[in-house]
Amino acid sequence: MNNDTQKAKTLLEQSSCTCVLCRGEDILTSNLPGISPMMSFINSGLDLDGYSVADRIVGRAAALLFVLAGIREVYAGVMSAGAAAVLQAHGIPYYYDRRVEYIANRAGTGVCPMEAAVMDIDDPAAAHRLLLAKIHELSGS
Repeated sequence: MNNDTQKAKTLLEQSSCTCVLCRGEDILTSNLPGISPMMSFINSGLDLDGYSVADRIVGRAAALLFVLAGIREVYAGVMSAGAAAVLQAHGIPYYYDRRVEYIANRAGTGVCPMEAAVMDIDDPAAAHRLLLAKIHELSGS
């Protein structure tokens, strides 16, 4: 694990943050749930190339957003098999404490809708568009 990933992991573990990105002295944090931190960072136009990330839960949707953003290395408390496959396919080193088959929805009754939306998607830009549409659909706006 590189220094930035270790720093992000430590900050994640010592805080209530859900997502921490580090690149040298630059640190970005978020308390938003799910993929909201990465969607927010990407949609704001931030240059995330070369950052390392520590996230509490990483599913396929988050992994595709990491690829799109140019994330260099990933640590997850929980990582889905689909996320690991995406990161491996794109040559992004990753670490996790626990691996699961899929990320469950908040009710625990099935697959997370974001994970389900990109289950068969390999293109990060296409995934971003689909995820924006899914968020719009779920918000009812």
